Parts: sequence; C-alpha cells; structure tokens
Amino acid sequence: MPEPLSGMRVVDLSKILAGPYVTMSLADLGADVIKVEHPDGGDPTRNWGPPFHGPDATYFLAANRNKRSVTLDLKSPEGQEAVHRLIATADVVVENFRPGSSLARGFDYRELSERYPRLVVLHISAFGESGPLRDEPGYDMVAQASAGLMSLTGEPDGPPVRAGYAMGDLGAALFGIIGVTSALVERERTGRGQYVTTSLYESLLALHVNWATGYFATGERPARLGSGHPSLVPYQAYPASDGHFVIAVGNDAQFRKLSAVLGHPEWADDPRFATNRARVDNRRAFNTELNAVLTGASVAHWCGVLKDAGVPVTPIRTLDEVYDCPQTEALGIVQKADHPVVGPLQQVAFPVNFRGERPAVRSAPPTLGQHSQDVLAELGYDEAEIARLLDRNPHQAQGD
Repeated sequence: MPEPLSGMRVVDLSKILAGPYVTMSLADLGADVIKVEHPDGGDPTRNWGPPFHGPDATYFLAANRNKRSVTLDLKSPEGQEAVHRLIATADVVVENFRPGSSLARGFDYRELSERYPRLVVLHISAFGESGPLRDEPGYDMVAQASAGLMSLTGEPDGPPVRAGYAMGDLGAALFGIIGVTSALVERERTGRGQYVTTSLYESLLALHVNWATGYFATGERPARLGSGHPSLVPYQAYPASDGHFVIAVGNDAQFRKLSAVLGHPEWADDPRFATNRARVDNRRAFNTELNAVLTGASVAHWCGVLKDAGVPVTPIRTLDEVYDCPQTEALGIVQKADHPVVGPLQQVAFPVNFRGERPAVRSAPPTLGQHSQDVLAELGYDEAEIARLLDRNPHQAQGD
C-alpha cells in the first residue's frame, strides 16, 4: 500500500477537529502519529455524543484513525519532559493551543525551533496570528459566522444557516496539510524546519473564491440563494412531484438541450433566458416557469430523461443511499479496521490514490492511552518510570 510519508514521525498535541484531521491525514499517508492526550478524559471529542460507538463518540472516531495514543499531563514537569523526548524524535508537531495559555507559552514555537531546528511546527488558531481577534478562542460555528459563510448559506427569505460540514475546521485542516507537506519539501532542500500557521478564519476567506471576487468587483453585499449559484442558472435543487433533485447547467448548449427535453424549446430563444447572463438577471422568472414543469413528474423521471439528453442532473442522496451506492463501493473508499472494543469499524479512507492505490486504514482510532506503555518504552523509560508517569494524579487542564 502507498505510504509516501513512511518514516516521518508526527506528534499530535491538538484536539477537537482541525488539528486531529491534519494528523490523521498525515497518518493515512504513512507517518507515525502519536496523539498526546490529557489523562483525564483525553481529547474532548471523545465525549461529543451521542452517537457513541464503544467508549468514544463517533465524532472522535472520525478524525483519529492510524494514530497511537499516549496519556501525559502537559502541565506537569514529568509530562513536559516526556513530550520533549518525543518531539526530539519527531519531524512534525501539530498543536492548537489557546493563545496566551500556559501550554502555548510552554511549547512556544521559537523555543521549539531553536531546540529542534529540523522540526516543522503547525499551529492552528481561530483567527490567525495578528489582528484584534488573534487571542479569541473559536469553534467552527463561530468561524462560519464571523467569516461570512453563514451569511451566504440558507434560503433567501430564511435565517442564516451553518454549513452542514464543519467547513472552518476542515478548511483549516486542508490548508494545514498543504503547509506541513510544503515545509517538509523545503526542509529537504534547506535542512531546516519552520513554523507554519493557519486559522479557521483565514481558510474560510480563502474558500470564498468567486464570492470574494464578485464583491470586490461590485461592492455589493451578496444575498443568500439557497442551493442556487450566484453566476449560473439553472444550477440548484428543484422540486419534482415526490422530492427534490439537482440540475447543473453550465453553458447555453446544455440549456438548449434542457429546454427541448422539457418541451419548451422557446426558452432557448426567449431574450430573458437565451443566455446564462440573461437567466441570472431573470433568475426568479425563469425558476418560476421551470418549477411549474418539473413538479409534474417524479425525481426518477426527470433524472432519467435529462441525463439521457446530456444535461447534468442527479438525485439528492441521503447518507444511507450514498454508502449503498455502487459508485462509492467501486472506489473502495470505505474500509474497515479492528477496534479493540467494538470490533470491525468502518472509516472513510483518504481520498487520494497513488499509482492507482489508496492508502490503507491501518488501525482504528485508539482508545485513551492505548499505546502509552509502548511509546514511553520507545523513549527510553523503564518499567518503574512508566508506572510513575502513568499513575500520576492528573490535574485538569481547563482553558488550554
């Protein structure tokens, strides 16, 4: 199986979603990822349920496969010493310590970079390294609201809506992965690591893409369009007699096919609708006419006839339908790993193939501290020292 990062070691000092998703992806690519968790409960997402599957919430299980878990109290001298021994063996450290916290001060990147010059450190924050909000904590929904995503999501006459995915966390994770792998490539050239930062806020701004350039060009505040597209019509979910489905017309040639197969070839010659620009300007009028036609038959009917005519179209699948879909099965992206408590555990694997092969889901997300003894032994601790480290009474690391 492809493991392009085989031989790399990553120390995961992060929690929740953005950082753990970065480190899970690096683990998928072959890196040895050691997740350091507080002995008292570990990563908070272990308890972000229901639903639970075994001892942990499914939220935790979503972002922590292919890792080893070791429990250490990072506020204790002994815990800090153990983590430094671990970092000394590492290529990458990923953390999302709250700005100004004792952990952020205790593992300051400047000290780490001086002590371990080849180390790549990724820090993920809510709002970035400068500016009036730099010290603010933040969760995904806070980022979606403050960075404008919620203002763009929802029906035109309805309230703002959070995107169904945690796009702030996941966006920061994806840019963080790019930052880490780029820094590792540069290290091969220069011999030195570096400090890499990204944030939920910055990542969501980068993902505005055409929304941003449209605003820069016009100065106009964009409005919510539901499932609609700001620059294409028809390109959204439409009602049939028994549900909704998606039409995605990307050019005027496809629109002419749509008009013909729906029995309204005159739409292609109507100056209000003949070009995409005209349809965008007359969005409401066109959608009113289109809806009147589409509600006369079923989703299956329209998807069949429009697909046969070469018009991009699809039903809107629910997750049970997605994971029962032949396309999903053909890609082999759903894999299983053996969990020590629940047995076979399904996971959505890494979405990139190398030479036609997908990186394997090698191991299930670890139980809390599952690999503590093994990892500490690798660091040179003897049995008595390991027992003392693991038997320490942890103090709660609230606020870090």
